[in-house]
Parts: sequence; structure tokens; C-alpha cells
Amino acid sequence: MLKTAFVAARDRQRLSEIATILIGFGVTRVVDRLGLRYLPLVPRRQPRVDVTRLSEPERLRRAIEALGPTFIKFGQVLASRPDLLSPAWTEELQKLHSQVVPVTWEQIGPQLELDLGGSPLEVFAEFDTNPIASASIAQVYRARLHSGEDVIVKVLRPNLRKIIEADLRLMAHGARIVENEWPDMARYQPREQMRHLADGLNGELDLLNEARNCELLAQIFEDRDDIVFPKIHWEYCSERVLVQDFIHGIPPNDEAALRAAGIDKKLLAQKGTDAFLQMALIEGVFHADPHPGNMLALPGNKIGFIDFGIIGRLSQRRRSQLLVLIGAMLKQDADGLMAVLLDWTGTSNPDLTRLQVSAQSFVESHSSIPLNLGLVLTDFMNMARENDLAMPTDLAILFKGLVTADGVMRHLDPNFDLFAAAGPTVRASMQTQFSLSALKQKAEALGVGLYGAASELPTLIHLMLVRLKQGRVTVEIEVKGLDKVTRGIERAAARVAVALVVAAFATQLAPRLIDLGTPVFVSIGLIIFILGIGWLVLLMRNK
Repeated sequence: MLKTAFVAARDRQRLSEIATILIGFGVTRVVDRLGLRYLPLVPRRQPRVDVTRLSEPERLRRAIEALGPTFIKFGQVLASRPDLLSPAWTEELQKLHSQVVPVTWEQIGPQLELDLGGSPLEVFAEFDTNPIASASIAQVYRARLHSGEDVIVKVLRPNLRKIIEADLRLMAHGARIVENEWPDMARYQPREQMRHLADGLNGELDLLNEARNCELLAQIFEDRDDIVFPKIHWEYCSERVLVQDFIHGIPPNDEAALRAAGIDKKLLAQKGTDAFLQMALIEGVFHADPHPGNMLALPGNKIGFIDFGIIGRLSQRRRSQLLVLIGAMLKQDADGLMAVLLDWTGTSNPDLTRLQVSAQSFVESHSSIPLNLGLVLTDFMNMARENDLAMPTDLAILFKGLVTADGVMRHLDPNFDLFAAAGPTVRASMQTQFSLSALKQKAEALGVGLYGAASELPTLIHLMLVRLKQGRVTVEIEVKGLDKVTRGIERAAARVAVALVVAAFATQLAPRLIDLGTPVFVSIGLIIFILGIGWLVLLMRNK
């Protein structure tokens, strides 16, 4: 069924590799459903594990890790979507990691030298050729500038773009086929998922994009010295190289180091929450992966953010909807909760009675205080999945970020209540959105729109009156299947016409020809009569 993928002959080799890996790990349902079984397979060593002893989710996770960065990123996206997959699958996919064996310095050094315009050992005062981190997309090195600043140098892995672009093309083909061939899969929005994946990966393949994301978020907190972002050293940066300050911080899950540094963990949790919610609810742009490695505790109870390969964005409308959702949760308003969910997934057609029961059960199960935000959001997306609803991608990214941030904050403070901590930011957001100035702006925008429509109304009414006087007002009605009805009427009319002609001949013209006694006329008349009868029989058979 992936015939369209074969159009790109340059991707056949990669498609064969994908099929080989999936079959090798026993992911046969995917192989069979996408028609990959009959591809010429690439010779490959057998998996190091006995796949027959693994569950289906485990097989898929192992196969994804073997398929490389594109599929790892996609698996990580699916792991954060309990509205699409059941817990057995999301829990297994959450084990996906992008830590891989580092590329040797002999492989990556020449590329870095080309991008820097000189040897890293000369461009920097100090440069450690042993990476401090190695992921599927890039490797990170420690260095020191000649001006004395400690920096990290992030470098894309060599020859990565070609593989990722081929994977994205093939996955896009597959998504189109899945959506067109299997209507029951349409609610999963495969093409939308692929578009989101492509946008994210293309952003990560350009490290200049990560640098811009860092500065964009840093501008939000330019007036606060307790929220820290690394400085970008643009003179060294390019598409494949990112150089930024090294932040000397402590991971939030390093208990001993936090105690030794005298960090107030409760205060840090509050600050982290304030920062994340200000980004998401007020500014509409936020760090999409605030896990413990990307949020660091600094002396003086400061918090630092790093790694901005992917950021999330929320429109003003989405932020307003999110406030309504939070309000419905806090008030245990099942109807309000259901209304928000239907608004978000408006293209679906769920069973409303079943959805109302689910919403009521949801609010009852989360009526205790304090609320566990991670559990609340996970259960909310589970409720969507059980009612055949899929969350919009931008909200799924936000929910993933909130769940991750909530986990970090609870590690700092086990009694942490993100809903309570979010109070000041939520109030500030509501004051911003519903202040007199904001309402005035909305009223002015509405007035401009109404004025534009009203200014055109007299012209439209005048034109309609003229058309009525001229009798030129027409109404177009499209009736499905009308072409079939028209053809049927045409065939019936033809049969009637032929029948009338034959009947007229038989009753009027034929007797007169016989009376004339002319054998030729009689013969011609009989031939016409016989042909007419034959034509009529054929028309009746083809009705």
C-alpha cells in the first residue's frame, strides 16, 4: 500500500531498512498493514534480544530505537499522547531515550573545523574533544573562550539531515495513506502528527533556531535576575554549531547537591512554576521539555533553563480556553469540562451521553485537594481517548510540558500543589485578558468588523433589488446523485419518443401505405417498424 512512496527512488534503500528492522523486531502488524512485507530486505544482524519474549509495546520501542532519531522523536511524541494511545503503549514509549554512542572526534572534528573556519583547538582558548553529552541529533562539548567565559559547544552529528529528510518523506506518505485508506484512523490525525514531527525536527536540525528560541524566552524575563538563560555567542554559531554560556547549575533531582548549596526547594518549585506559566499563559510561548536536565538550580535560589530545540506556542484563544478548563476543573463543573473538550475536538462526533458520564466521573475522581496536576492532565487525555477524541497538537505539547514540570516540582516538594501555585499567574492572565483595556480592544476590533460589514450592506441590498427587478436572481441547489436522475430521465424520454414514433407508424402511416398498394413503400414501412421495435427493446434492456 505504500506505492506512492516508491515514487521517490532515492528513498527505496531507507524504506527497505525500515522494513527489515520492523520485521526483525517482530512488529509484523505494522509491516503487514502498510504493505512492507514484500520489499527486498536489507541484510541485517538479528536483534540482540529474543523478541518472542517481549510484549508488543516493548518490540515497538526496541524497533524505534534501532530506526534512529526521526522515529525516536516520533515515539517520544506518542509517549506524551495518552489521548491517542493506551497506558500500556505510552508507558513503554516513555522509556525511549536519545542517548547514543558518541561520534568519534575523527568523524565530527573536520565538520566542526569547517563550520568554525578554523581548528576548534585554536578558535577556543580551551576545548575538550570528549563530549559531555551525546544524543541522537547532536553532541555537546565543553570549551572556554579567549575572553574567559566557560561555554558549551553543541554540534550536529554528521550526515544526519539526509537520513531524517528521507524518513520524513516516507512517514508523510504513510500518514496520507493511513488517513485515506482507514477512516477509523482519521481521529488520530496522522498527517497533523507528521507535520508537527517535521516542524520539530527541522527546527532541531538548525541550531540557529535553538539560539533564537533561547533569546526569545530570555526576553520575557529580562527584568528578573532569578530566572537565568544562557548567553548566545553568535559569532561562533551556524546551522550546525551552537555556542552558549555554560550554566553551572544543579539538577533538581540531586538531593545532596541541593542541600549542600543551601537551596530552598519549595521556593525553587514556586519560581519554576511561575516562570513556566508566565511563558505559557501570558506570553504564549514556552519551553516544551522542562525535564530535570533542562531546569537547573543555581545558588541564591535562582533557576536556569537550557536546551531550547523545541518550544511550544499558544494562541490567545487557546490560552483563554485553558483558563476556562482550569476553572471547570477547580469548580468540578462536568458540563463546562465537556464543553471545552468538544470545542477543542470539534471535528469529531462523539457519543454525548457517554462523554457526559465520563466528564462527571472525571471531576468526581479529582475532587480532593491538593490536586495532582500530572495525574489530572493524564486522566483528562485518557478520557478524550476513551471517547474517540484527539487533542489539538499545540495543547498536547503544553500538557506534556505541564506534566513534566509538575513532576520536577513534586520532586522538589512532595506536597507541591501546582494549581494553588498557579493562582497568581492565572489571576494575572485573567486580568490581562479581561481588563478594561483588553475588552476595549476587543470591542474596537468587533466595531471595525461590524462597521465594514455595515458599510457594504446598502450596496448589497441595492444590488439584490436591481437583480429582483431584472428577474436575474438565481438560486443554485446541489442535489447529490442528480446526474444519475438526469440520465434516467433522458433514457425514459428516448424510450417514450421511439414508442410514439413506432405507434404512430403502426396506427396511421402503415395502413395508408398498404392502401396505396406500393410494395416498395410497404417494405420500407415494415423495415422502419421492425427497427423501431428493436430499438425500443434495446432501450428497455439498458434502463
